[in-house]
Amino acid sequence: MNIKNYLKDNKTYFKAPVFQLALPTEICRELSNRLRAQRLFKNMKQQELAERSGVSTGTIKNLETKAQVSFENFIQIVCTLGLAGELENLFNVEAQSIADLEKIEKLKTKRLRKRAR
Repeated sequence: MNIKNYLKDNKTYFKAPVFQLALPTEICRELSNRLRAQRLFKNMKQQELAERSGVSTGTIKNLETKAQVSFENFIQIVCTLGLAGELENLFNVEAQSIADLEKIEKLKTKRLRKRAR
């Protein structure tokens, strides 16, 4: 048995992170594919999603075919598909120690200084 078949047959034992080694364009493509799948699962046409999201049909087409859309439109589409909860833990800073917790608390009130030019 080759490794490809092994991984295919043992998905529950080996779950490689999709985004860990991916290029930014590959991540965009994967996210757009997932949103398209969500739209189709909910039996929505592109035009219906566009109307509900407040974006143009062209924006939906660009998202699904070119994986290109503004961040604001992306969030609007995610919310319209009922997936806002999926964003809840995105980019959270996770503490591994008490020192990390203290550092996180300091960051909440800290402002970055402007760089001298």
